[in-house]
Amino acid sequence: MNESDPASSPLFTPFSLGRLRLPNRAVMAPMTRSRAPGNRPNDLMAEYYRQRAGAGLIVTEGTSPSPNGLGYPRIPGLFDRDQVAGWRGVADAVHAAGGRIFVQLMHTGRVTHPANLPAGATALAPSPVPLESTRMWVDGEGLLEIPAARAMTPVEVEATLEEFTAGARLAVDAGFDGVELHGANGYLIEQFLHPHTNRRDDDWGGSLEARAGFCLEAARRAAAAIGPERVGIRLSPFGTFNEMPADPEADALYRYLARELNALDLAYLHVIDPGPMGGPTLPADLLPAMREVFSGAFILAGGYDLERAQRDLRAGRGDLVAFGRPFLANPDLVERLRAGAALNEPRPDLFYSGGAEGYTDYPALGAGAGAG
Repeated sequence: MNESDPASSPLFTPFSLGRLRLPNRAVMAPMTRSRAPGNRPNDLMAEYYRQRAGAGLIVTEGTSPSPNGLGYPRIPGLFDRDQVAGWRGVADAVHAAGGRIFVQLMHTGRVTHPANLPAGATALAPSPVPLESTRMWVDGEGLLEIPAARAMTPVEVEATLEEFTAGARLAVDAGFDGVELHGANGYLIEQFLHPHTNRRDDDWGGSLEARAGFCLEAARRAAAAIGPERVGIRLSPFGTFNEMPADPEADALYRYLARELNALDLAYLHVIDPGPMGGPTLPADLLPAMREVFSGAFILAGGYDLERAQRDLRAGRGDLVAFGRPFLANPDLVERLRAGAALNEPRPDLFYSGGAEGYTDYPALGAGAGAG
């Protein structure tokens, strides 16, 4: 085997994920794109995901299971029948193109501007800890300071867990192959995990184990509702996105989470290493320790390119590798990587612009500028 030959890479070998047979090990990472006016998926989104059906697995952009979790402009929801119908169009388009797709359930928690929420919704978080410097875009108003979210009552904690469970059931109704719980990047589930954002003195806060309770309960209920083989979770140990400061217990927390999540027989654990993207460097033995105790699939994420993906897969550090921006700009990313072809460059000014430009107009191989 010629290890310098992309075609010989383990990235292009099949993998069994629960009941799914993945033709390759490249995962399209979840990426917010803000193309869902009214928080409803649409035909433009269906085309975007259909174009990328060559991924071994697609994980959608963050999708709120609750009206209270729609903190960004134009992000999709999954809590009513109209949204189910919209997502059905997306899932059907991906499946018709031969792909596989999980929906990521993301509640923004404190990372919410109330002006982005639908009528009657409320910005809620484990504790009322404001974001100090982060600003949020509101259509028609620009970048605004984010008011502190209100602390959830115990009744609201329970109601939110039920929203995640209901969202998992609706995902199956919409035709998705499964769901990924977003426990990373400073959103609600991680807000419960972190002592900076969880200052509760009830059963959901205090000790490491209590702070992990919301995450584990959300996963347990989703697995019971739709089957553990249809449930994955994304975590970001030591991540600082959305003003999450250093946690002195982070190493112990994520080892504990990996053990407890393993007991639920989930399909996969999707872990972001922030170091390659300029974030904190993880303890050298943390990811290997998490992988050792988690018997499901292990998805590596964090600024991957082909060379690093090949190296880590060959070393057994993970089973699958997630790519973000490369998939954003290259609908045929797997084909390009396999062929050793040039990649399109992403256009950051259009990441969240709301239209087809910078979304569904990146050329495939042989289709114009940027093709290799």
